[in-house]
Amino acid sequence: MSVPLIAAGTDLVEPVATEGRLVLAALLGIGVIVVLIIAAKVHPFLALTGGALTVGVVAGVDVETAIASYTTGFGATAAGVGILIALGAMFGKLLADSGGADQIVDTIIGHASPRALPWAMAVVGAIIGLPMFFEIGLVLLMPVIYLVARRSGQSLVTIGIPALAGLSAMHGLVPPHPGPLTAIDYLHADLGTTLALGVAVAIPTVIIAGPVFGLVGRYVDVPVPHRFEGQPDENAAARPSFVVTIASVLLPVVLMMGKALADIFIDDATDPLRRTLDVLGTPLIALALAVVVGMFTLGGRMGRDGVSKSLESSLPGVAGILLIVAAGGGFKQSLVDTGIGTIVAERVADSNISVLVLAWFVAVLIRLATGSATVATVTASGLLAPLTAQLSSGEVSLMVLAIGAGSVFFSHVNDAGFWLVKEYFGMSVGQTLKTWSAMETLLSICGLVFVLGLNLVI
Repeated sequence: MSVPLIAAGTDLVEPVATEGRLVLAALLGIGVIVVLIIAAKVHPFLALTGGALTVGVVAGVDVETAIASYTTGFGATAAGVGILIALGAMFGKLLADSGGADQIVDTIIGHASPRALPWAMAVVGAIIGLPMFFEIGLVLLMPVIYLVARRSGQSLVTIGIPALAGLSAMHGLVPPHPGPLTAIDYLHADLGTTLALGVAVAIPTVIIAGPVFGLVGRYVDVPVPHRFEGQPDENAAARPSFVVTIASVLLPVVLMMGKALADIFIDDATDPLRRTLDVLGTPLIALALAVVVGMFTLGGRMGRDGVSKSLESSLPGVAGILLIVAAGGGFKQSLVDTGIGTIVAERVADSNISVLVLAWFVAVLIRLATGSATVATVTASGLLAPLTAQLSSGEVSLMVLAIGAGSVFFSHVNDAGFWLVKEYFGMSVGQTLKTWSAMETLLSICGLVFVLGLNLVI
């Protein structure tokens, strides 16, 4: 017999079964995802699909209804977040192919003293990480990390950890990365507010987890690999200038923050300035404008064919991410439509547990189990979405950041990023755990602490 579901897309719905059965459905759904990813080595897209269908079937929903719920969530997420991820990938590829990323790195490093190099690398990592995915940013930065460590005579860890902290903080805390964007979409948070608060949390977090923690590098002897040694940059003269590159990178950020400020300080919703800023600051418009402007500011010397090839080649690399995020939307909708989130919301309301701590903790558990920050973010956001009904706009944004902080907790052997860092730095598993994994854990905890601190004042 088919169990009717309340319309997909609503956050608080009537549970379709008993509390015990729904809790079992959620646990089995998450368990299926974990087992398929870790033990069976199944792609997260398929694992999330299997987990979503498991939730529906175990909860007592017939297969047809469970599939309908999943596809509704999948389509809604792909239509919303998917477009933004694609635009972000296009801009990031333009930034890399034009030499703009190299220009940012070389300019900042060239003006830093030896003692300030770790701090400069943190800035470089954050700036490069703002429009790029972690893996892409790491690949771009590694030649620079090698070069700076080799020339300065400092430990590869001392130079590299701050850059990785900047990259990782942007990945977990600051949109337009897929994780924060997805959480914003699921929790109906304001993007501009989340962006502003994310930057406020990211700055002190990067300082502590980056340059300060990077001092541990003196105790971890890692020789600089000979990769990329002695390779002159023949295209340096063709790069866009530093000022033009920075302006291009910050354009969507400024537009989105302008919308947030207009909503705060201009009460009249019909005011022409506010309406203009609201349109320009819409994530889709802001990122689309960044790509269009970047085609000229960054791609001006690449030629039409070069720009076209760069934009075309940007999309295959994010196809997997798009599928994972969209499948996460389907899993989230399965949780919502069965009423599991409603039960969680009721239990939290009856307890003294901080919603922000709970959001962080749930993301941590899923991150430890699956090794994926994106899976942790989309799963935690979907499970806890009903809790936002009792929160203010600022608190919802902080909940997004708490989930983002939890999603980067303790990268270990089930995380592809762990092995990427290990191989690039030429470290043993033990050294990687002491440096990279410890830094990620510190970054996650500091992020939570600063989120809780902001919650006291907003």
